[in-house]
Amino acid sequence: MPPEPRDPTYEARVRSSFERQKVMSTIGATLTGVEPGSIRISLPYREDLTQQHGYLHAGIVTTVMDSACGFAALSLMAPEAAVLAIELKANFIAPAAGESIVVTGTVLKSGRTITVCTAQAHAVSDGRQTLVATMLATMMAVTGRGITD
Repeated sequence: MPPEPRDPTYEARVRSSFERQKVMSTIGATLTGVEPGSIRISLPYREDLTQQHGYLHAGIVTTVMDSACGFAALSLMAPEAAVLAIELKANFIAPAAGESIVVTGTVLKSGRTITVCTAQAHAVSDGRQTLVATMLATMMAVTGRGITD
């Protein structure tokens, strides 16, 4: 059974927040799926985002996984809450090589203040997906202090 969002307008809120996040547009990432507690972000391969061996840089993949976890957490938060990452750990399993990277962020446990999420990054090549990285992240709901979703 999918988790129940606290905000009935969660999808519009997530999409609006994603559009305001400049780093995603800078690297060319797009929000391709929004469900309660689950977000999908796609990033096309770009040579200017690679490391010296031609693979997408680990920092780029980590950035997308962090955003996927954050927006997955936001999808279940109260309407007045915004989200900030407070801890994350990434494991890299295979080189990030392919036509694109697809990242899915999923909420494991959503609380009033703290939400624990995972992300999986898959490289897509010739229609096949290869797991390249995983993340475990802790997100915090914040209100006030001039922070908006």
